[in-house]
Amino acid sequence: MSSEMLRQLEKNIQSQKKLVDLGESLERLKTNRDFKRLVLDGYLEQEAIRLVHMKAHPQFQSEDAQKSIDTQINAIGSLVQYFNAVAQQAGMAARSVASDEATRAELLQE
Repeated sequence: MSSEMLRQLEKNIQSQKKLVDLGESLERLKTNRDFKRLVLDGYLEQEAIRLVHMKAHPQFQSEDAQKSIDTQINAIGSLVQYFNAVAQQAGMAARSVASDEATRAELLQE
């Protein structure tokens, strides 16, 4: 049994658990009524719809107005991408933790 290998496994487990915790935080937020109303339904859905409608409105056809709308739409997309990345990384980290913990158990039994 290599003590260096065990140290590395422990380090990896601790690092990956931080990502798992972040994913769990996101899941708790998604079930929070206020977060759901303000961010998920309000910003990510209703605000996106409002901005898309603004893009087609005759009053907002100037280059500056269109650029501003595009920037706001991109911000919404970036937040969605961040949430998706957190969820995906948390899932991969959870699998990594399980694998590393199994490997650690095997090494300790040797």
